[in-house]
Amino acid sequence: MAVSISVICFLIYLGVLFVLQKKGKSFNVRVVAGLFGGIIFGAILKTVADDAAVSESLRWISLVGTAYTKLLKMMVIPLIFVSIVCAIINQKSGKNLGKITALVLAILLSTAAVAAVVGGVTATAFGVSAEGLEIGEAESKKTSQLEEKAKEGLSIEETIIDIIPSNPIFALTGQGNNATLSVVLFAAFLGIGVIGVRTYAPEQAEFFGKIMNSLNTLVVEVVMMIIMLTPFGIFSLMTKTIAGSDYTSILRLVTFVLASYTAIFIMFIIHGLILAAVGVSPLTYFKKAMTTLVFAFTSRTSAGTLPLTIRTLTDEMGVDNGVSNLAGSLSTSIGQNGCAAIYPAMLVIMVAPAVGQPITPSFFLLMVVIITFASIGIAGVGGGATFAGITVLSALGLPVGIAGLLVGIEPVIDMARTALNVSDGMITGLVAAKLTNNIDMKVYNDKSLNLEKKQASAKEDL
Repeated sequence: MAVSISVICFLIYLGVLFVLQKKGKSFNVRVVAGLFGGIIFGAILKTVADDAAVSESLRWISLVGTAYTKLLKMMVIPLIFVSIVCAIINQKSGKNLGKITALVLAILLSTAAVAAVVGGVTATAFGVSAEGLEIGEAESKKTSQLEEKAKEGLSIEETIIDIIPSNPIFALTGQGNNATLSVVLFAAFLGIGVIGVRTYAPEQAEFFGKIMNSLNTLVVEVVMMIIMLTPFGIFSLMTKTIAGSDYTSILRLVTFVLASYTAIFIMFIIHGLILAAVGVSPLTYFKKAMTTLVFAFTSRTSAGTLPLTIRTLTDEMGVDNGVSNLAGSLSTSIGQNGCAAIYPAMLVIMVAPAVGQPITPSFFLLMVVIITFASIGIAGVGGGATFAGITVLSALGLPVGIAGLLVGIEPVIDMARTALNVSDGMITGLVAAKLTNNIDMKVYNDKSLNLEKKQASAKEDL
């Protein structure tokens, strides 16, 4: 009975969100309604229902959020491929491809290094430590699995080589640890190849260009249709997160949670300062990026958020389409500030003293360097932070078992980490575009929401 009532209430609120859409309420208002509706409904469900009822209810409630996330992921590879190919063959940013790519990579790795420092300093300030922590049966099992994964995982240099696809068709299916980066690389080579074909077979190059531009238009339209479903997806995802959280584990590791959120908040401030340093308004950025960051927060997937990231950079912030796709795509697997920098740094500071390794300046510097390069190839999906953590711990010769203890609080800290990862991708795109004159500042400073205008023109029957 409790399950039926929960599902009915969930469906009723989905109807409320649909009514808000039909009444023409702004996209941001509907997103906020979905976010806070999920928080309140999830808290009520967790409070009034027993664990069995909550678990059964979430099986049905999570269908909406899972379906929405998968729809976005469905468009990630097509969007990256056609957008980057078109950006190069249209000569909009292709002529500066090498310069822009180098700049994007430099920004991603630099911010990862800064985030590692922030994570390490914050963990030290909060005094997080693995000493005295008891590991239960579930954590012990997870620890064993992580230790096996650490033994089987690729080294840093192997991860870099793995980016080059031995079979580009396989990469285009989205399979493999570095599928996103492999598709970026393949699309770049294909686009450059088309430019070469123009010198001796211009008709064929033009024909291929028309096909790719048509595909790009179609893919973007489909992405916009899916983005319209964001409020419904956020409501479902947030309900699942709040109702399904392990509050006992959170209280047991409350210091680590607080330290994590403090470090992430500091890094968001640094993002704003970076924008201000290149002459871009941080307040405008956070206003226009809020919807994308909220979805990243609730979905906990940087890769799944990629279509939203690219559309926000292009439509809301006036960044050239090629730069948006390049920065957004690379940021899902390189230099993730939250999952691949702050989190591993905090784990190291937490574990090292417990095994007799003092945090000396030289050890701290070594940690930052390893984290920076280890951030290359970390997948922007659930579990990416854990993989980054065990990679760094293993590289430093430290035990990886502590990651098993943190499994109970992963959803809580992973939400903010993912939002920071996505923010880093957008910051990178904005800075690279500003420094290479690939941004329309009139669009960026326009207070109206261009994304909303495009959504208003989309098919209303959705």
